[in-house]
Amino acid sequence: MTETPVPTAVVAADGAVDGEAADWGPLSSLPGNPMMWILILGELAAFGAMFIGFAVARALDPATFDASQAQLDRLLGGMNTMVLVTSGWLVAVAVRRRASGRSHRAAMLGAMALGGLFLAIKAVEYGDKIGRDLTLETNSFFQLYYLLTGFHAMHVAAGIVILGIVTWWDSLENLETGAAFWHMVDLIWVLFYPIVYLLR
Repeated sequence: MTETPVPTAVVAADGAVDGEAADWGPLSSLPGNPMMWILILGELAAFGAMFIGFAVARALDPATFDASQAQLDRLLGGMNTMVLVTSGWLVAVAVRRRASGRSHRAAMLGAMALGGLFLAIKAVEYGDKIGRDLTLETNSFFQLYYLLTGFHAMHVAAGIVILGIVTWWDSLENLETGAAFWHMVDLIWVLFYPIVYLLR
């Protein structure tokens, strides 16, 4: 006599059972999709390695780094810091408004516009440097300067696209996911500005 098999729960590819939310451990308590937080942790590790590389290169050649740092425009760098911090604040406002059922799109559009302004200011800064023959070939400082700022600018551009997507598909989880990425971009620049532009 054959036994009837006992029904088993269906396990999804992400570990969820019968449609239950997957357990992401500590990431489950964070706002937005946990996959975004995994991406953010990876990006923070990459930028952290770059900052360490910058610090080591400075320690090996402080005279070159000090002379080259004096060629940077601290005012434009400071303006970009204020632009990104304000943009991050607008994203936080948008998430709060969405959570309370109010209109949030104006705040998101403002945040994206400020992201575009950040890139425009960075383009002006690049143009000034290149016009004075301060390029990747100048020295190790400017190699790292263009690498770090260029990599960050790519994240700003990607962040603007992400903010646009979550503004269009505007569930609260989507907004929180996009906001998490944008705040990471803000944080990196807030660290980057004093390390590269100010500290000697």
